[in-house]
Amino acid sequence: MDRAQKSELVEELSNTFAATGVVVVTLNKGMTVKQSTDLRNKMREAGASYQVAKNRLAKIAIQGTPYASIGTMLAGPTGLAYSNDPVAAAKVAVDFAKTTDKFEIVGGAMGETALDPAGVTALASLPSLDELRAKIVGLVQAPATKLAQIAQAPAAQLARVFGAYAAKEDA
Repeated sequence: MDRAQKSELVEELSNTFAATGVVVVTLNKGMTVKQSTDLRNKMREAGASYQVAKNRLAKIAIQGTPYASIGTMLAGPTGLAYSNDPVAAAKVAVDFAKTTDKFEIVGGAMGETALDPAGVTALASLPSLDELRAKIVGLVQAPATKLAQIAQAPAAQLARVFGAYAAKEDA
């Protein structure tokens, strides 16, 4: 990699760190290409990304971003999982770490808040942003549905009574 490529990578990483909701730092201990591809596909499906970057370049890129606290975690063969949804990257990383011993969570950060491996696991157990939105819509919609049912009930009862009288007169 020449200087221009390195500076381009640092700028790209810096922009990513400035716009992301969470960063999970992982340790890769000899993952196969198939495992790495599988992890990237799972991240993509969840709306997250996974990238392996040189530690020195990543340390330069985090300067001036809210994720400066992860600088001490960047040692060894590390990978960075990140997403705008604060839960997506953590959830996929924790689930993937359960399936292989070649992938380990070192820590992470959510904004300026540094997370240890237990913090990342706790973050992964939370519902995702889409799940929370669905719950809120359900909670807002439920009273309106019940109100509509209550408003329709007297009219439906009257219709049944009239229907019964009409059937009685026909018989």
